This record gives sequence, C-alpha cells and structure tokens, in this order.
Amino acid sequence: MFTGKTALVTGATSGIGLGIARHFAAQGANIILNGFGDAAEIEALRAELARTHGVQVRYQGADMSQQADIEAMMADVLAEFGCIDLLVNNAGIQHVAPVDEFPVDKWNAILAINLGATFHTVRLALPAMKAKGWGRIVNIASRAAYRGDSPAHWHYAASKAGMVAMTKSIARAYAKDGIYAFAICPGFTMTGMAEDYMASRGGDKLLADIPLGKVADPEEVAAIAKFCSLDAPPSMTGAVLDVNGASYVR
Repeated sequence: MFTGKTALVTGATSGIGLGIARHFAAQGANIILNGFGDAAEIEALRAELARTHGVQVRYQGADMSQQADIEAMMADVLAEFGCIDLLVNNAGIQHVAPVDEFPVDKWNAILAINLGATFHTVRLALPAMKAKGWGRIVNIASRAAYRGDSPAHWHYAASKAGMVAMTKSIARAYAKDGIYAFAICPGFTMTGMAEDYMASRGGDKLLADIPLGKVADPEEVAAIAKFCSLDAPPSMTGAVLDVNGASYVR
C-alpha cells in the first residue's frame, strides 16, 4: 500500500497517465494530477478520485515544456506534501513530418516535454527522496527507443531513447539511497495519440505486425507501473520493461 505517500503523475488527465493515477490512488497514495483538458472535466476527475479512494488529489496544470512552470509546480507540491515519493513521467507529444521538413520549433518542444521535463521533475524530486531514504521513479518511454520509428516520427524515438538512458543513470546513481528507477516501453497503446497514429499508418496493417493481435490497453501499462512502484524487488532497479505484444523483442 502507498498510504501516506504522494504521487506526481504527468500527463495524468487521460490514457496511460490516468490509469496510473487510478492505480496509485487505489493503493492509498495522495495524487498530483498534471495534464490539460476541460477544466470542469478535470475537476470532476479530481473529485471522483478523492471520493472513491479517500485520498488527497490535487491538480497542477503546469506546461511541461516550460522549465519555470515545472519548477513552480514542484515547489508547490513539495511545500504542501514535503516529498514526492512516487514520480511518474508520462507526459509526451509527437509531431508527424518528414525528416527534411521537420520544424525546428516542434523538435525543441518535443525534446522539452518528452525528455527535458523528466530531467526537471527528477532533479527537483531527488533531494526530498534522498532525505527520506525512499523513492520510486517510473518513466514512460516507448518501444521506439529501441527499434526506432518511421522517418516521420524520428524525433519521438530519439526523445524516448534519451529517457531510457536517463532512467538507467538515475538507477545507478541513487540505488544506494533507496531510490529505484524504472522505464516502461509500450508499443501502441489505445490512447488518443496512438489511435491517430494507427489511422495514419493503415490500422489493420499495423496490427498485423503485433503477434498478440491487439494494441495494449492503458490499464496494462498502469498495472506495470504499479508493480514497479509497489512490488518490484530492489534488484530490479534500472530495469526496462517492454509492453508491446511481442512486436519488438529485444
């Protein structure tokens, strides 16, 4: 159980992030939801999680592409809760364009959110985790970190590969402090972003490349994030877990 612990989940208002927030709340963690969307819907979600699980739930709408926004969010959360015990970096974006036509501003934004935000949240969460002698960091990367992606999605693969390398470095540096880090590499997952991507890539043809015959559900990825944070033995720190229906086997 996570009773008394605080979890920050970025990109938590839908898809994988929301699934993880639900799992953590069910285990008794106080939840910080970061993400964007309709204000009324987010407030309804916040109230539902708090009511259903009897935990504190806060919403932080920080723009994860902006260092100042991230720093302000982290300062607010640490001031209220003292420590972010469970940190899940899930926020991510992509942009579809050929390599030779890819806009530089999009490249910068993707690296800022997919990779830079992970750096900032981790560096700011670490001091309190070290003082407490306990912390769990779960970074949601991608199958693309290992197998690459299409020429129209190369930026996404690059950012997720960086996230995997960062996770391994965190694990190596802070295992002695009781802080464990894991990367999860989903293949296609039935989120809005994945649905759009599948449609752009032919749908049925794409499914034919997945031996399992289906894309992952957000619930499956969330269950693995919960395992890493709650049940994984210490010696698993630094592990990278694949969730891709055997579409890419390392």
